[in-house]
Amino acid sequence: MNRSKSTVSVVTPTFLRPAETLGLLENLAQQTLLPFEIILVDGAPPEESATENVVKRVVNDFPFEIRYLRKTGGTAIQRNAGIELATGDFVALIDDDVRLKNNFLRAIIGVFSSGTTERVGGIVGYRTGGHFTLETSERWKWYKRLKLLTTFEPGRYDYNCGYPINNYLQPPFEGVRPVDFMTTACAVWRREVFAEGLRFHPFFRDYGVLEDAHFSLRAGRRWELLQCGEALCEELNSPNGRVNNRLIGYKCVVNYYFVFQDIASPLSLAQKLRFWKYQSFEFLRLAMSAARRRRSSDFQDIVGRLEGVFDILRGTAFAKK
Repeated sequence: MNRSKSTVSVVTPTFLRPAETLGLLENLAQQTLLPFEIILVDGAPPEESATENVVKRVVNDFPFEIRYLRKTGGTAIQRNAGIELATGDFVALIDDDVRLKNNFLRAIIGVFSSGTTERVGGIVGYRTGGHFTLETSERWKWYKRLKLLTTFEPGRYDYNCGYPINNYLQPPFEGVRPVDFMTTACAVWRREVFAEGLRFHPFFRDYGVLEDAHFSLRAGRRWELLQCGEALCEELNSPNGRVNNRLIGYKCVVNYYFVFQDIASPLSLAQKLRFWKYQSFEFLRLAMSAARRRRSSDFQDIVGRLEGVFDILRGTAFAKK
């Protein structure tokens, strides 16, 4: 294979999603700039072989090399394993339920190759279909009314309260824009970022919550990060391989505090108060929703958040990792 031009390795963690994995391979085969290799990291237990069987059946049917390995521990650990094997000039972190427009990789590599972006370490695409505004979201209206956040610029990290501002607030645009953090659903990184030793933190085991923001915020200390408006993709949000809401609720407290503490340390009293003010609002919002809808998932979320709060206050939240 000709390596004279920039090459892209795609790293994708997967868990009990054979159909989604096949769909991603078919999608990547439609790229106008084909990836050099696809590294699939399967987190399924040994007795689950559906995804491995799919890969074995189609491994020779695509115009790129497919490398398959098993690694448990969650998406952060899986991505680290895939990054270790990647040999391309760029490493694209693409989720198995994301579908790229056919010029996605070409658009992003074009930005990297423009000659004025030597300090740009990563570029994230634009996920379509989820855009909303402050005026159309009741929750975000309250964020603004109560002054829970000190910035509302999508893709920025609020260092005053420890909250990453949702990229879906960004309307469609052309060109590139600077961001503080990038999702791992559809981001492309220079190989040099990983060559410096940066990896996803081992704290983020099991079901991933905010490991992408933490990784990119650390990368942002050394590199510039951009979002490319022409690199479009769609996130299918597959329900397969998900965990219960109790664990998600727990991580929405503990993981957020871990990132805040690690990225913005040392935290002032004002920062801590802002963090807990935001978390208190989220708890009340979910409690009202649970009382109205009476869905078990809402109650599980609340229980998980309470457990997270207690573990942080007891000093045991991070020791569990």
